[in-house]
Amino acid sequence: MANTPQSKKRARQNERRYMINKARRSRIRTFIRKVEEAIASGDKTAAGEALRAAQPEIARGVTKGVLHKNTAARKISRLSARIKALGA
Repeated sequence: MANTPQSKKRARQNERRYMINKARRSRIRTFIRKVEEAIASGDKTAAGEALRAAQPEIARGVTKGVLHKNTAARKISRLSARIKALGA
C-alpha cells in the first residue's frame, strides 16, 4: 500500500493512465477486428477502406506508448498482405 504522498500520487496517476491506455488499446483492437471481418467476408474494397481507417489509429498507439513500433508495423504489414492476397 502507498504510504508517502508521492507514492499515493503515483498510484492515482497510474490508475488514470491505465484506464486511458486500456481504452486506447481496445479502440485499436476494434479497428483491427473490422479489417479482419472485411477480409473474412472477401470484400477487398471494404477491407482496404477499413485498413486505411485503422492505420492512423495503430500509429497513434505507437506515439502514445501503447504499442511498440515494430508490433504496429508488423500488424499493418500482415493485414495489408492478407488484403493483397484477396485479389489473387
